[in-house]
Amino acid sequence: MPPSPSTRPQAAAPLPRDRGDACPGALRLHPAADGGLARVRLPAGDLTAHQAAALADAAELLGDGHLSLTSRGNAELRGLADGCGDRLAGLLRDAGLLPSAAHERIRNILASPLAGLDRHTPSDVRRWARELDALLCAGAWATALSGRFLFVLDDGRGDVAALGGDVTLLAEAGPGDDRTGPAGGGALLRVGDDPAALRIAGPDAPRAALAAAGAFLAAAGAFLAAAGASGSGAWRVRELPDAHALRARDVAEALRSAGIEAAYVAAQEAAYGAEPPAPGARTRPPYADSSAPGIVEGPGGARALSVLAPLGRLTVAQWRLLTAIAAEDGAGALRLTPWRGIVLPGLAAAAAPDRLARLAAAGLVTDPASPWHRLGACTGRPGCAKSRTDVRADATAAVAAGTAVPDAAPAGRPPAGLPVYWSGCERRCGHPHGTWVDVLATAEGYRTALVGPDTEPPAAPGTTAPPPAP
Repeated sequence: MPPSPSTRPQAAAPLPRDRGDACPGALRLHPAADGGLARVRLPAGDLTAHQAAALADAAELLGDGHLSLTSRGNAELRGLADGCGDRLAGLLRDAGLLPSAAHERIRNILASPLAGLDRHTPSDVRRWARELDALLCAGAWATALSGRFLFVLDDGRGDVAALGGDVTLLAEAGPGDDRTGPAGGGALLRVGDDPAALRIAGPDAPRAALAAAGAFLAAAGAFLAAAGASGSGAWRVRELPDAHALRARDVAEALRSAGIEAAYVAAQEAAYGAEPPAPGARTRPPYADSSAPGIVEGPGGARALSVLAPLGRLTVAQWRLLTAIAAEDGAGALRLTPWRGIVLPGLAAAAAPDRLARLAAAGLVTDPASPWHRLGACTGRPGCAKSRTDVRADATAAVAAGTAVPDAAPAGRPPAGLPVYWSGCERRCGHPHGTWVDVLATAEGYRTALVGPDTEPPAAPGTTAPPPAP
């Protein structure tokens, strides 16, 4: 199952934020070493086949012919030429991927990728995502949120609840119902790392999430005012210092002001979903593993295909094949996952094995036993000037040699089932959450270490580690 939760280590101080948020977007391109970079927010990772085709066109006509998947289920285009911003914006706008130019960087909504696709969960959290996105784009005040602020919507299986959301909604089953979501119950709302929660009715979930974001902005504003001349602020809930921390009890007041009933749930009762099930653990109901590639069995004989992109990178040809299968054999939709994968819903049972084989032949990861499963890497050289080396080439060479870590790694082979992530510098952009194997490039070569949710990733010898990029 997905990695365990990532929280700020207990000994760590809040990150200083003394500059503007430079997080890239679809309209604000980042000048990377390999050209312009655009990050296209896809709430809940949802794409129609038409929108996916538009992204392929953009990558082919304006970029380097590839698409990158992020750990928030978004898409990135790299190698964009100078001056192509207006043309890119036009392509995305025509495809319905830019509903509000002012809000495009804050549409960070992560949702359980298999909600409604396997046999035990309804699709309500995806509906929550659509409603929340509409509310975000309708609120002028919401543009004050950082491009890093994250909403997480979990369908009850615990797959994304632990992925570091600023505001997290965890669907709950109703009395006598073994399913989750508002069809049978309500939701727990959490903020940052507070182990307590608020229990709310399912129909109120999107408005409650938005109200919680408003409460964060109020707390961040108070912190900034107190910081005074230092100019230090907070972009995310866990960056607020203790004196201005935002907790469930604080959010309850904001919900009441918005006319939303909320019951306080102490940390012990709210513990469900704080950590995802361990690999191979039985759950009730027996949810499908949303991080694993393969065929997902759904209700009524329907099937979904789940595949992974090696190191989160696809060629336009691979992307177009996925789009074609979605349009011709599936429901005309794609879902991007936080494990840098793609889910294609709505295939017939008879067609699913053949289409999965076609995707495997195209170089996508379709087998959970693949050495590419749970293996990731930052952009590295030549795309990132901060990187010490071409980590993707080195990770690929390690896979060819039959290992997920460098041959000379002093830590030896990593524990089975843990994510392994290669980084070119101490920022470790895109790193996993929770417990993972850190492969860091240093001036002396790669160093491997085990990182847990309560430990800081180590710095390279002779350096001071900057905060890991969120």
